[in-house]
Amino acid sequence: MRQSLALTALLVPDYESAIDFYVGVLGFDLVEDRALSPDKRWVVVRPKGSAGGLLLAKAADARQAARIGDQTGGRVFLFLETDDFARDHAAMLSRGVPFEEAPRRESYGTVAVFRDPFGNRWDLIQPNAD
Repeated sequence: MRQSLALTALLVPDYESAIDFYVGVLGFDLVEDRALSPDKRWVVVRPKGSAGGLLLAKAADARQAARIGDQTGGRVFLFLETDDFARDHAAMLSRGVPFEEAPRRESYGTVAVFRDPFGNRWDLIQPNAD
């Protein structure tokens, strides 16, 4: 049996600012943007070359809005893997992506934590080649 994780829902304050960041700043592909109702859309973005992606979910009420940027209690929960850390780190810095730390070498690869405009903490990571 084969299974895969296709999408991860990510709460956002609005669709346009989320698309602007993930597509315009990070360079993700906009896979789908379809209206489901006057207030709800099915918006999927994903990193270039990735099979999985993010379902950008506009917060529907105050309870959901309170969780934007804190879906995991402040932990890093999204991991953007790259084949060239230096290239992507430099590009992200030039586009104003805020990193919380300088790049560091770990036993598993090169990594640095950044935040999206909504408060979510991400790892930019280039795994070791082994």
